[in-house]
Amino acid sequence: MSLARRPLLAALTALAAAPLARPLRAAGFPAHAVRIVVPYSVGVGPDVVARSVADHLSRAWSQPVLVDNKPGASGIVAFSELRSVVPDGHTLFLADTATLAVNPLLHASLPYHPVRDIAPLSLLFRATFVLWTGGKGRFPDLAALLESARRQPGRVSYATLGHGHASHVALETLARAADLRLLHVPFKEAGALMAALVAGEVDVTAFGVNTVAGLYQAGKLRPLAVAARERLRDHPDIATLVEAGGPPVEMHPWAALVAPAATPAPLLDRLQRDLLAALDSAEVRARAAQAGFEITPSTPQAVRDRVAADDALYRPLVAEGRVAPL
Repeated sequence: MSLARRPLLAALTALAAAPLARPLRAAGFPAHAVRIVVPYSVGVGPDVVARSVADHLSRAWSQPVLVDNKPGASGIVAFSELRSVVPDGHTLFLADTATLAVNPLLHASLPYHPVRDIAPLSLLFRATFVLWTGGKGRFPDLAALLESARRQPGRVSYATLGHGHASHVALETLARAADLRLLHVPFKEAGALMAALVAGEVDVTAFGVNTVAGLYQAGKLRPLAVAARERLRDHPDIATLVEAGGPPVEMHPWAALVAPAATPAPLLDRLQRDLLAALDSAEVRARAAQAGFEITPSTPQAVRDRVAADDALYRPLVAEGRVAPL
């Protein structure tokens, strides 16, 4: 073989091998159990969806896929280990509005960076908030609540599950769009919040229908409006915010699945492909619907775009003092 042909042969050999290199690097995955860290308690909606996805992936991978619940501090507890886990695909994280968009606005220091430390895989689901008042609450409809808030700034109260919670920034977004000042009343757990709402100790809150279904059916809570462009398919009697006299604000809390940023690209491709297959399964979609969620598979870039949009939406709340930094 001539010396002139040797470089060409080497180049052709490398080119032929290139398509095989990416699958081979992910071929041994998973080597053992995979863990999905979820910043929610067992049994709540996001946990239900995470477990459904985990069940599907476990069957597809022939390895256990375990949900590790680490609630607390708006996801900071769960994400505190993001930088320390081995980026080999065996530890994944459920992220949401709080962990990726709100926490960076409220905390001067976090144990993770929402961009540099994270490799998005796909959006998982979104929910739709409905505004609720007590069954015997003092406001017959949303228009009356908004009018009272205009006449008496800071006297109409709203309840959330804590500072920086999705319902907190959602309701302050509503207040800002309507040029109102509302009184924020945070609660540590849902039971106490609902009891206060039913008793009329607070005026309004924002949750998905499924979360409060029992109280709604018992007449202890009344819907004021759904924060979406269109009425809910299963509850067409609930007016949209605009129809009820409010501003055109949408409230769609969401979740995504992410991996550590240093995870090899071929493995990220494998994870995303298998995750999208799970999200397309009838079982996962049915369990999500039962929990009140709409499955929203996406590209990694769509996750980044969602975070950027939330940052632009919520940053003015902090700048104007509506949501105080911590």
